[in-house]
Amino acid sequence: MSHVMNTYARLQVAFSHGRGSRITDTEGREYLDALSGIAVNTLGHAHPRLVSAIAEQAGRMLHTSNLYGMTGQEALADKLCERSGMQEVFFCNSGCEANEAAIKLARYYGHKKGIETPTIIVMEKAFHGRTMATLSATGNRKAQAGFEPLVAGFVRVPYNDLEAIKSVVEHNKNVVAVMLEIIQGEGGIHLASLDYQKALRQFCDQHELLLICDEVQCGMARTGKWFGYQHAGIQPDIATLAKGLGSGVPIGACMAGGRAAGLFGPGNHGSTFGGNPLACTAALTTIDVIEDEGLMAHAECIGALIRQLFAEALAGTKGLVEIRGHGLMIGVELDRPCGVLVGKALEAGLLINVTGDTVVRLLPPLNFSEAEARELVERCAPLIREFLAG
Repeated sequence: MSHVMNTYARLQVAFSHGRGSRITDTEGREYLDALSGIAVNTLGHAHPRLVSAIAEQAGRMLHTSNLYGMTGQEALADKLCERSGMQEVFFCNSGCEANEAAIKLARYYGHKKGIETPTIIVMEKAFHGRTMATLSATGNRKAQAGFEPLVAGFVRVPYNDLEAIKSVVEHNKNVVAVMLEIIQGEGGIHLASLDYQKALRQFCDQHELLLICDEVQCGMARTGKWFGYQHAGIQPDIATLAKGLGSGVPIGACMAGGRAAGLFGPGNHGSTFGGNPLACTAALTTIDVIEDEGLMAHAECIGALIRQLFAEALAGTKGLVEIRGHGLMIGVELDRPCGVLVGKALEAGLLINVTGDTVVRLLPPLNFSEAEARELVERCAPLIREFLAG
């Protein structure tokens, strides 16, 4: 009997090592990894530059404390702000912690304006984390059930619906921010339209609201730009990162600019492990490799190829709803729950995921090759066709 708390419905496999987009289990069987630890292994497995940088940093220092200056943290904040257009960064350990910081910033902003009960507009089908505040902001009743009372201060609206946001703001003078995933990952790979993003930015400016972009899953070049919001040419007040930032080493970031910059001072927020030397080394190396290997443009190109190949392979298949995504964040939506495909793919030597019950989610490493893209579709498309025909 395992003493690990039973919080995951684990598949009956354990992995021992990997290289690139290939991962090997403890029995010696190899798999094609089209999930990247759920958008975490940005550079795939055992990238030599990342391995070397982490090993060298481990030999110098793993951790000190945020009571002292950290040169790596300063360098990483500079790189992130240069690429994001933001002004300052708070480092933490995960996506939910980054979103907690964003929520706290928004509430602090509201209190500074004299609003006693600051309210944040959030979206249906959103997923922002599993801490109490981020769970309350999440639009998934299945995840929330059993953990009530939830944290107050959130109002939910449909995704991609600006009129709903306008209506809430008109009737609720406590609204201080709007929280948006540019692409809803857990919700089923739903994309916020570019026009919606632009209009939302303009609306937030008109009403002095903070625009919070949750980039935890779609950030770090996964969509073909450093951050998803850059496709619309907008600038949020707060943006959150984690998952792919450290290519497997836990690190999260809450970036602030515009109205949100300069709000927090000493004592307003903190983290014991956040932004320690090891994590910052991993993140700095990840950024350098993405740029040196041209992985941003590569992600957009390979993602488009995968969507095209799936469209060709599944053309005319009854039960296929839509193939969508941006860059290497791809969803194949079916007309029925399809969780069984995860196990079938595993048997076929392929790591995929199903989210939103009906969406096959694909999140390959950014250095996924063209040959691997074709192999992914060659292995996965027949499983989908067979499932839909059953």
